[in-house]
Amino acid sequence: MKNLFITADIHGSYGSWLTMKQLLTPNDGLAIAGDLFDTRYGNYANIDFQPESIKRDLQTFKHHFYYVYGNCDSPSFFPGSSTAMAFTAFNKKILLCHGHRPYPCSKETDIIIQGHTHLCSLEKKESIIFMNPGSITCPRNGLYTYGVIDNTSAHLIDLKTGDKLITIDF
Repeated sequence: MKNLFITADIHGSYGSWLTMKQLLTPNDGLAIAGDLFDTRYGNYANIDFQPESIKRDLQTFKHHFYYVYGNCDSPSFFPGSSTAMAFTAFNKKILLCHGHRPYPCSKETDIIIQGHTHLCSLEKKESIIFMNPGSITCPRNGLYTYGVIDNTSAHLIDLKTGDKLITIDF
């Protein structure tokens, strides 16, 4: 994997899902920290709310894919995931969860990725990097952002400009 793109809180927006897919190159992966589908509260009257289209796209998705349920996702809509998952990428142990409830992590965890707040943040506390990619669908501060992790660092990216807002080197 060349890059791991990170997002959260898409809330069934097919336009946002397509935007994330267009950012990926064939060697990239995608991690979604919850509320991808929002089949609990989503508004079917909104033409962009198309969780079924996202689900259909995932059947042929060819990238590394990591996803956890958020508080607005109904597990019955996309069975087989969970509310938290640990995986390794770039020799870093990563914990992915939505963030609406606390999750214990092992002492070996290098990066914790959470969504839920619709506000981006990237910081290092002691030896752990904490990332919230924000939201490209409905950010609470008007800043449309996503995250990227590569072999050497973690970044928050402004969707509109492509600028790196924050970078933390490993």
